[in-house]
Order: sequence, then C-alpha cells, then structure tokens
Amino acid sequence: MDRLAVQLKQDSHCTIKDLAAQHGVSPRTIARDLALMREQGMQIDADRGRGGGVRLDSNWGIGRMNLSYAEAVDLLISIAVAEQMDSPLFLANLGAVRRQLVASFSPDKRRRVNDLKSRILIGVTASTLVQAGATPPPKRVVQALHQAFIDQEVLRIKYHREDGNPSQRHIEPHYLLLKYPVWYVVAFDHLRKAPRTFRCDRMQAAQKTGSRFRLLPKDSFAASITNDDLQL
Repeated sequence: MDRLAVQLKQDSHCTIKDLAAQHGVSPRTIARDLALMREQGMQIDADRGRGGGVRLDSNWGIGRMNLSYAEAVDLLISIAVAEQMDSPLFLANLGAVRRQLVASFSPDKRRRVNDLKSRILIGVTASTLVQAGATPPPKRVVQALHQAFIDQEVLRIKYHREDGNPSQRHIEPHYLLLKYPVWYVVAFDHLRKAPRTFRCDRMQAAQKTGSRFRLLPKDSFAASITNDDLQL
C-alpha cells in the first residue's frame, strides 16, 4: 500500500485494472487496498467513465509520517549520527525532528531507543588509507548485522582478514563504531574468546544464529574503544 500511495500521487491517470496488472494482483485486491487506504484517512479520488481513474491528493502526507517502529529507530539513530558529525549543511532543524520522533514513542519504546543509541559510538575520521580500501558491505550482510545488533543475537560471519585470508567467526555485536565513513563492530569474538573489532566492509557473509547474548559494559572493550570514540 505504501508503493501504491506513491504511485497514485505521482501518476494522474491510474485505473484499477492497470494497477492490478502492474502489481501482479487482482482488481478486487486493488479495490480492497484502496478502501483500506481511505479508512486510514488518505484522500483518494475516483473519476468514473471513459478516461477516468483513481488518484491520491498530491498534498496528502505533508506534515505527517507513518513509520514503523524499526524505521523510526533507524531514522532517529541516523539523526543522532548526523548531529554528532557536526555538519552545518541542512541540519538546522534536526533537533526539532528528533524531538517530534521521540515524543511519538511510548515510554517503553523511548527507553529501548535510548539503549540502542548508547551502543552506537562515533570515533575519529578514518585515515585516507582506510578510506581508499573501504567498500560498502553487501546489503544482506548489513541487514543481518542490523537485526543481530538490535536483538542482541550472536552472528556467524565470514570475514576477510587484513592479511587477505578468509575467517569464519561467531561474534556478539555489542557496539557499533563509526570512524567516518567506515563502520566497525565492537564485538566479543567466540573464536578468540576476547573482545575484537571487525570492519563491516570486510564481512562477506553474515547469518543470525538464534543465540542471545548479555550486553557487556563499554569498559570491557577498553582496548577497542578509546577516548576518541564518543557516545551518542
């Protein structure tokens, strides 16, 4: 329905038959989705007859957001990272956006978000050498790491070591560290039975294991987290 809403705002002529064909569903399904969207308050107009169609008022959605909890958490943490980076361009209203997001959370969700934010750290900018060799990690790796970090779940990874050799590890992703633009995982490594730091872009594969871990204090990772690494 989100994709349908975007399409109806951008396309001035959409028939139910055309929408059904484009989305691979029946006209009845499209009609039901449109009815649900109207119940949610979306202003959907329909023109009958030859040349008619359905459309969403182009002004709908201005000043309002309909984010899932996970999306809101991602946005809030991204805002916190941007604020910590202290970039002056286009960031004048981030504080107001953050306050509105936080105000929309229940007390329990607010506590959970604050707990997550406390586990994300900002360090010094990565060296030119590190930046030159960094590449974006695969999307599937990012998704698995993201979920394991939130759920405090042990992650099985295939890691490309600095010496070029692959390594299979089971890690506990306790903290995330940004040394712009490179992200690191500050983790407890089951293989070494000790804290270790892993570059996210060197993770070639990642899979959640279903095993949970108890969060350790940052003091336990003193060798990986220095005074230059600031808490959000």
